Amino acid sequence: MYDLAIIGGGPAGYVAAERAGAKGLKVVLFEKKDLGGVCLNEGCIPTKTLLYSAKLYDNAKGGEKYGVEANDLSFSFDKMMARKQKVVKKLVGGVGMKMKQHKVDVIKESALIKGRTQRGIEISIQEGEIVASNLLICTGSEAFIPPIPGLDNNDAILTNREILDLKEQPESLVIIGGGVIGMEFASFFNSLGTKVTIIEMLDEILTGMDVEMSAMLRQMYAKKGIEYHLSSKVTKVDGQTVTFEKDGKSTEIKGDKILVSVGRKPVVTGFGLENLGVELFRGGIKVDEKMRTNIPNVYAAGDVTGFSLLAHTASREGEVVVNNLAGGKDQMRYNAIPGVVYTNPEIAGVGLTEEAAKAKGIEYKVAQLPMAYAGRFIAENEGGSGLCKVLVGAKYGEVLGVHMLGNPSSEMIYGACMAIEAEMTLKELEQVVFPHPTVSEIFKETVFSFAH
Repeated sequence: MYDLAIIGGGPAGYVAAERAGAKGLKVVLFEKKDLGGVCLNEGCIPTKTLLYSAKLYDNAKGGEKYGVEANDLSFSFDKMMARKQKVVKKLVGGVGMKMKQHKVDVIKESALIKGRTQRGIEISIQEGEIVASNLLICTGSEAFIPPIPGLDNNDAILTNREILDLKEQPESLVIIGGGVIGMEFASFFNSLGTKVTIIEMLDEILTGMDVEMSAMLRQMYAKKGIEYHLSSKVTKVDGQTVTFEKDGKSTEIKGDKILVSVGRKPVVTGFGLENLGVELFRGGIKVDEKMRTNIPNVYAAGDVTGFSLLAHTASREGEVVVNNLAGGKDQMRYNAIPGVVYTNPEIAGVGLTEEAAKAKGIEYKVAQLPMAYAGRFIAENEGGSGLCKVLVGAKYGEVLGVHMLGNPSSEMIYGACMAIEAEMTLKELEQVVFPHPTVSEIFKETVFSFAH
């Protein structure tokens, strides 16, 4: 008899397992593949590992601007891919060690929910049956494959999983979808010299990010050679040829490989969810602010809810479940969830964008400054450009949203998350001391510009 059974060992599942074990709960974790889930094995970590290799190559190519000359510069695609695997293997092992440290029983096989009885929630496995007082479902998401003719049985088609297992660098790559995953792979292959084309149905890339910064990033990469077709709908794929329509005109474009990256969908089948009667919403499991489903003692966290498909959101949702099970009071908030695109330069944002504020009828004031206002940015980004934008409430001056374009935005955005969580005002932020010289000072400089 377990206090908590968890199905899925991704960021929601393994973080919840670790936290629950640390609080003295008896936990069992089911993972049919490798610990770490999509994020660690097929997403966040392998892509960032490859993007760092590409960034080093970019920096070496541009070294002359800093007085550093790299002659006969080259790269090894094979070694980049091999290092990616080494990093993943090391981190998967680290997650396994955490499970042992907190006495979590890990069962590496598929779990099948039999139902909820007076005994608890019954789960069958190959060796028999397990009963738990509580169940946390963290089955994650999978790549959504749109109903476009020609995607089936086509060796040229890749998802985020297959593209990470490529043995050779493609000379040309067509990416269907200009979201985060599409742009990150576009950045990586563009840096290595692959001809990259992005076809996006909407009128701008990176839906949900600040539109002005998305447009700036797109223009930066257009100068680097990426070709964009916005407001374009893919109608069919024939081998290596993609056909799309824009303004009633049909166009064909060819690529050695075609990455389909139009979003992800929650995994809600294959593990007996139907035996519980859990309510679904928009394709995912419906939960409340404590991650509870409509069935007592059954919770869900991570991508399977279909709400905020980010690893850090998943981890926090898992913590909310465990904190409540352990007798605390906790609930999930989504007003300060950061989003990052690890291109070169990076783009990051948290809180409301101008577009979201207008849609919600929220009155706000906005200030923005070029990243060049930070001395450290000038020192480390010769000829580079970027932007910091801050939104505050029109009446009280509380921070509503912060958006940044420029390196290292991913490492700075957490400060804005804390400001939003704490409902800090302009006056309070002006009293915070930032280290000098750092790029993070751009946040304070932008805040200062509201009043001066």
